[in-house]
Parts: sequence; structure tokens; C-alpha cells
Amino acid sequence: MHDSPGTDDQQDNQKVVEKIVDDIDSLSGHDTIRVRDMVEELGQATFIPLLMVPALLVISPLSGIPLFSSVCGLTIALIASQLLIGRKRLWLPNFLLQREIKGTRAHGALGKIRKLASFLDRHAHQRLSFLVRPPLNKLVQVLTMLCGLAMPFLELLPFSSSILGISVVLFSVGFLTRDGIYVLSAMILIAVAGMIPAFALLHL
Repeated sequence: MHDSPGTDDQQDNQKVVEKIVDDIDSLSGHDTIRVRDMVEELGQATFIPLLMVPALLVISPLSGIPLFSSVCGLTIALIASQLLIGRKRLWLPNFLLQREIKGTRAHGALGKIRKLASFLDRHAHQRLSFLVRPPLNKLVQVLTMLCGLAMPFLELLPFSSSILGISVVLFSVGFLTRDGIYVLSAMILIAVAGMIPAFALLHL
């Protein structure tokens, strides 16, 4: 199963993001949640929902954990690259699959982003859908991969990784709901995130 607009993976425009948050939150009753648990919960063939999970987590309070943004970025880059080349099932290295967070901490973090999830779901509509269809969908996938690759380098700069995380969330919602407005919004945020390192260098 391949995550692109028009496939069986396309979600109902209502509750797209909230459902993913609920699915991951359903695991928070355990002492710890591993990346492997999240993949098994959502399914290895659901690339876009799996792409959204680390992006949501990196904009949550969990991003304050040292190297957490780097791990999320690497995960995003690996998922996006496999989506780009058309793999049918996701592969992640074992060291990523074994990464874990405390269930109570995950529950608290997911609670913090529920309002954002609800907002994104309410405002998603099929607009400018050509941006998430071939051939432009490949450009969006490349940009998503680059967002993930950039996160480890931007971890020390406040808000940079979170801005890229929001961009990946917007790309993901855009794919799932065929909403090109979210894709355009994500591109603007990427441009903003790119200005932060330049601004920091100018003020060294």
C-alpha cells in the first residue's frame, strides 16, 4: 500500500490528525513506548501517518529532551526517502525501533498538541490538490526528507526543529486530505526556518 493521494491510505478529511494522536496515545498506558510499538500500531504500509508521528512529537514538549529532535529528524528523513522511492513497507534500523519514551510523558506531550490536531482537522479541505499529485508530490517528498535531515543540525537553535516539525505535519495533512494550502504553508515555514541560522550567524 502506497501513501499518496487517491490510494486506500487517504484518510477522511475529518479527524485525520486527531486519529493519529489517539492511536499513539492508546499506547501510553504502557510504562514505555518504543518506536517499534508506534510502527506496529499504525502499520508498516501507512507511510504518511508514520511520517506525521515524529513530526508531531518534535513540536511537543518532548523536544526539550537532548537529541530527541535529532532522532525524530532522522526518522522523518528515512520515512520520506522510502516514500519517495516507492517502497511498499517501511524499514527502520533497529537502533531507531528500540528508542523509547515513558508512557506518562508521551501522554502529557500528546495532550499538549491536541488543540493543534483539532485545528488542522477542522480547516482541511481539498484545495490546490495538484500540489500533492504527480509530479509535484515528489518535490514535496524531497522537501520533507530535507526537513528531517536538517533537524539534527538545528537542534541547538531555539524553535528551528519545531518549525520544521510543523512543516512536516502540514505536508502530511496536505497529502492525507489533498489540501495544497497546507503544502504551501509548509513551504513558507521552511523558508522561515532557513532564515534562523542565517540570523544567528549574523549576530555571532
